[in-house]
Amino acid sequence: MKHKTIRGYIRYTSKKPERLNEERGREFFTITTQRDAKVVMQAHCEIDDAPNVVRDVVLAMEKDGTPIDCSVRLSVGDQFEGSGWFRITPTYAECEMINRSDGRISQKIEVTSPVRWLQAHPIVGDGILMKTYDLSKGPGKQVLKDFMLTSPDHRGATGPMLFKMTKMSIEYIGEEEITIAAGTFKARHFAVGDTAGSLLEEHPPYHVWVTADEDYLFLKASAAGYMQTHYELESVEYFN
Repeated sequence: MKHKTIRGYIRYTSKKPERLNEERGREFFTITTQRDAKVVMQAHCEIDDAPNVVRDVVLAMEKDGTPIDCSVRLSVGDQFEGSGWFRITPTYAECEMINRSDGRISQKIEVTSPVRWLQAHPIVGDGILMKTYDLSKGPGKQVLKDFMLTSPDHRGATGPMLFKMTKMSIEYIGEEEITIAAGTFKARHFAVGDTAGSLLEEHPPYHVWVTADEDYLFLKASAAGYMQTHYELESVEYFN
């Protein structure tokens, strides 16, 4: 085998009473595990809620999710918002970008420990993010500090530019079997929280289910609070 590719489609819906189960966006993605164990995630994301967002992301990472490099291009409200290229090393993170509000920018942020994750905002990436939880310690809550974002906005609708996150918690609840549009899967159930003071607006409780294997393929997720959103894997194909 030279490489393995997973290709799929995620549907975004609303859980607000006045918009119950209304489609509000979609995402088309591929995750390719190369022969050298590097993983490349590509995602085309569309959010219909005004101002609408169209985002394309290519993120390369180590098998455990540690980022290597990334490119992001997005439009907001049907206008070009920005484009950026990111590179992550053990001692610094850098970005070259241009965006509508700030023009041409270069960034370099020194780090004292390796950046554990780069959140570029595709929903499929929320599954891979769960790799940062140490499963050897069993169910419980762990705090993630060493990671960055390409936008502090919960929709990823600004920038792109480097933003250092102060902290976030990931809770592992356990394994269960779930049935979604794409089929029935053995899943790991996680919950993300404790983002107060780290984002422009605190992210409400967010539950995520991923495949119970080395892929950590995103299956479904739900955000409570003011968001009341749901995300679900509609279809998936595997290529070896």
